[in-house]
Amino acid sequence: MDILFHVTTEAGAQLLAPLARACRRGHHAFAAFFTHEGVRGLLDAELQAALGDARAVVCEESWHRFCAEAACPAELGSQTVNSALMGEAKKVVSL
Repeated sequence: MDILFHVTTEAGAQLLAPLARACRRGHHAFAAFFTHEGVRGLLDAELQAALGDARAVVCEESWHRFCAEAACPAELGSQTVNSALMGEAKKVVSL
């Protein structure tokens, strides 16, 4: 994977959709890991569409803390998954 987007804030999640679309245009493989309040970004249908089939993982603890009422549109994972993704990525972009 070329880029892992590490999304920790709602404001960062708002930046991800255009970055994801740019990655697709440039044929760059990417994934995203959402944690803390950044998980709220996944409630946005535009962001979900921009992610497409890219791997998107959500910290399960954060999802239950910030979005407990909603069905999770991404893979539920842990900080261990986050660490593994960081190890696979050529670059990490923190949002």
